Amino acid sequence: MRSTRPQQRSIMDNKYKSGFAALIGRPNVGKSTLMNCLIGQKIAITSKKPQTTRNRIQTVYTSDEGQIIFVDTPGIHKAKNKLGDYMVNVAEHSLREVDVILWLVEPTDYIGAGEQHIIEQLKNVKAPIILVINKIDTVKKEQLLGYIDTYRKALDFAEIVPVSALKKDNTDVLIAQIMKYLPYGPAFYDEDTITDQPTRQIVAELIREKVLRSVDEEIPHGVAVVIESMKYRKKIVDINATVICEKDSHKGIIIGKGGVMLKKIGSLARPEIEELLERHVNLQLWVKVKKDWRDSDFLIKNFGYDPKENETNE
Repeated sequence: MRSTRPQQRSIMDNKYKSGFAALIGRPNVGKSTLMNCLIGQKIAITSKKPQTTRNRIQTVYTSDEGQIIFVDTPGIHKAKNKLGDYMVNVAEHSLREVDVILWLVEPTDYIGAGEQHIIEQLKNVKAPIILVINKIDTVKKEQLLGYIDTYRKALDFAEIVPVSALKKDNTDVLIAQIMKYLPYGPAFYDEDTITDQPTRQIVAELIREKVLRSVDEEIPHGVAVVIESMKYRKKIVDINATVICEKDSHKGIIIGKGGVMLKKIGSLARPEIEELLERHVNLQLWVKVKKDWRDSDFLIKNFGYDPKENETNE
């Protein structure tokens, strides 16, 4: 097995802190939005549709006080196929190898079955747990104390921090609380590093995000994006990407009448890819059908979801 942690710098600063913070929670509670907010740059894709994040994504926040490596995990949910099993395993595995756990929940005074399942998982971890009540911009301030009290009774939290990732409310307090529980030690990454994700993977995810936001409810869970080629010229990058779906009917919807939908997806993705690469982009999109790919070990791995990538030295 190999460790997913990078090598630390050799120079030790006794006052500097560094460590890993996992973001966990049910699908669609705003984990990716919060992570993008905290590091000040879009790395993880977001969507109103659940189970948007499929891989563990590491991003880096660096300040004079310390460095936080955020690990954005897929939502913990009841798996319905092998891809679902992979996503849940990624999320639950992350709990065992971080310094701090951030459990994101929505503001509510009812703890449902999904949250109860996460509570059972958290009872077995050693790392301090910070409860992050997200989306506080959607409720009245006087209601927050009741929501905090509901969760306080469910588990022994190191801290409880209400935030709005969308409005960037109270995120500075959250950073301070995370730093409080990190160990002293040198930075893991150079100060200008934002993520350890390969560029191709980020590009593929940006395209998948536009598919998620553009097509019908039934399609997104069966969509993957594969970057076939990225060729750099002087000021232009030529990108060929394939959108994978599970049914012929889904292919027709993604392409749209006269190719309208596929053109829309490309036009939405291109500006963000250009911002990421800091170059003009010539983006060519194709659509292929791979029936039941989410239950194929070979195809799941081929499309970039490899369980072995999440193994670490114990």
